[in-house]
Amino acid sequence: MTPEDVPRVVATPAAVELVERLIAEHGAVVLHQSGGCCDGSAPMCFPAVEFMVGSSDVKLGTIASAPFYMGEAQFEYWQHTQLIIDAVPGKGGMFSLEQPTGLRFLTRSRLFDDAENAWLAARPVERADD
Repeated sequence: MTPEDVPRVVATPAAVELVERLIAEHGAVVLHQSGGCCDGSAPMCFPAVEFMVGSSDVKLGTIASAPFYMGEAQFEYWQHTQLIIDAVPGKGGMFSLEQPTGLRFLTRSRLFDDAENAWLAARPVERADD
């Protein structure tokens, strides 16, 4: 990967497949990771028409056409890492659309290198209230 294109969030094929399945079943969706305890510490998927993005949420990218947001306070901890969203066997969040599928979303991460951090520093994230 070159610093010309440094995504803050990427997804495994399993996560893309799950998001596409949820879109096919529910229409447009939004992915959000709040950083709260329990369910909020994992990415959750909601119908786009029902989810209100908070004024302090930041958009980190998209997965299979679904925007991925993170709470600003959580982003402060994760800003130097690329989020790698995966789908693994397990029970999803109580209110998350994947809950009945037998799969759940999981966040893995890797640290950005110096060149990637410099590139990202020149390109601030999109905030929901922008």
